[in-house]
Amino acid sequence: MKVIYNDGHVAECAPEEELHILRHSAAHIMAQAISRLYPEAKFAYGPANEKGFYYDVDLGETKLTEEDLQNIEKEMKKITKENLPIKPFALPREEAIKLMEERGEIYKVEHIGDLPEDATITFYQQGDYIDMCVGPHICYTKALKAFKVMDQSGAYWKNDKNNKMLTRIKGIAFPSQAELDEYLKLLEEAEKRDHRKIGKEMKLFMFSEEAPGFPFFLPKGMLIKNTLIDYWREIHTRENYVEIQTPLIMNRHLWETSGHWDHYKDNMYSTTIDEETYCVKPMNCPGGVMVYRSDLHSYRDLPIRAGELGLVHRHELKGALHGLFRVRCFTQDDAHIFMTREQITDEIVSVVHLINEVYEKFGFKYSVELSTRPEDSMGSDEDWEAATNGLKNALEKLGLPYTINEGDGAFYGPKIDFHLEDSIGRTWQCGTIQLDFQMPINFELEYTDDKGEKQRPIMIHRVCFGSIERFIGVLTEHFAGKFPTWLAPVQAKVLLVSEKCAEYGEKVYEALRAAKVRCELDNRNEKIGYMIREAQVIDRVPYMLIIGQKEAEEGNISVRNRDTGATETMSLDDFIAKITSEIKERK
Repeated sequence: MKVIYNDGHVAECAPEEELHILRHSAAHIMAQAISRLYPEAKFAYGPANEKGFYYDVDLGETKLTEEDLQNIEKEMKKITKENLPIKPFALPREEAIKLMEERGEIYKVEHIGDLPEDATITFYQQGDYIDMCVGPHICYTKALKAFKVMDQSGAYWKNDKNNKMLTRIKGIAFPSQAELDEYLKLLEEAEKRDHRKIGKEMKLFMFSEEAPGFPFFLPKGMLIKNTLIDYWREIHTRENYVEIQTPLIMNRHLWETSGHWDHYKDNMYSTTIDEETYCVKPMNCPGGVMVYRSDLHSYRDLPIRAGELGLVHRHELKGALHGLFRVRCFTQDDAHIFMTREQITDEIVSVVHLINEVYEKFGFKYSVELSTRPEDSMGSDEDWEAATNGLKNALEKLGLPYTINEGDGAFYGPKIDFHLEDSIGRTWQCGTIQLDFQMPINFELEYTDDKGEKQRPIMIHRVCFGSIERFIGVLTEHFAGKFPTWLAPVQAKVLLVSEKCAEYGEKVYEALRAAKVRCELDNRNEKIGYMIREAQVIDRVPYMLIIGQKEAEEGNISVRNRDTGATETMSLDDFIAKITSEIKERK
């Protein structure tokens, strides 16, 4: 694809840049369409991103409707048909400010004020629309062939809640209509799988206006959560982890020592106790450190692997909340490993094997990303280099392909992130491994080496699920609510054709309960077709046991399989053997 750079030269762009440039150009074309329909609009930022593109716009008191968004898209199509050339030009700082002031672009003027004094400001123009941008862009508006205006939301100017709330108008663009159609089809499938919708249908969890961002788990949701926790405890016990629990609230001094107060306080909830500031923990790690520090340790004790299912609280803006994916409190399946420098590679390899086992259990593929030192970090260059190399060495020993995400590590250390791919190709960041040289220094942690000398341990922070609540949301969408039998809140449902078989139906139900199968008995006076459909479509139960007069007389059951739709007649004992084996093996 030919693109035009801000110095005016035209060239073919690299294939990996094409989509980003196309979407960035789409943002400009959308802004031009908005300016035609709403001449008083003021424009802030309009970037491309992984999800498409958007523009943050000040529309005054105007509130957009769905019809308005459609009209913006229609105007964009007009602009592309006009095939306007897109041309760059540059101005010195003062002239750039004057131009933006003349056009009433107050946000652009403020943006220029954030740039260096000697900066030359570049612009792109298409028709009567001018936008401040470094480019590159497509050469003509007609090159944008496949796009759609998707939706809108609120966004603070410069992402600062003290600034004005703007309207963020979002869109998507692709090189071809076929790719756009495929994306829209995926969105339609994703909407069917929306965990908020399925969670409500299956009565797994709920949210309330009295507690925005704080999920309520209902009985069936708790069955899923506790089953995941049982699995977590089983595999961690096998791998020689010990389990601890640390306080939900600890004083500010602890968080100052850990570094969280300086780097994370805007996301922390605090309260006053005995005239002293206390914080509701946003992370479990300082509590884990306090447990380690409570006793003396020798090199023979290491590594110490301490797991914690800790409830943490983080302040999220109300507009960012999204079901179980973005909440204000969640349970981290945390573990903190204290070790010697020599043990780093082996411990990271062991953690990767454990995380891999968990993701394979649910049928997830995943990719790995290594995030390096951020600008807002603590610690020496030497420690950061050693920590980063420790993670690289482990990944290379495993032969695990990975990409580098520069500058996105935690403030105390680099990290490995695991991005899961679900059944319809979406990715989710869940598991993480963080290598930390800093917190043991801050808290003066020690162990005695084989020469009787004091040494500083190294620390790993790691999670498998990440957030159990978020992982349940991911699983709900991955399986579209059709959880594998071992995880399903209701594993079998006994459906009675008529009252005549009630006695035998009760016997079947009690036998399943005695075998510790999670089951329900549906003895309502409803048509059997209705009950089957409800169990299949709404409750998404793996097995439906249909009990009629024939089954009662012959002493067997008709078993309908949720996933195949097939119905098979078998003895109750055979079915119990089958389902309990499936549950035990976590198939």
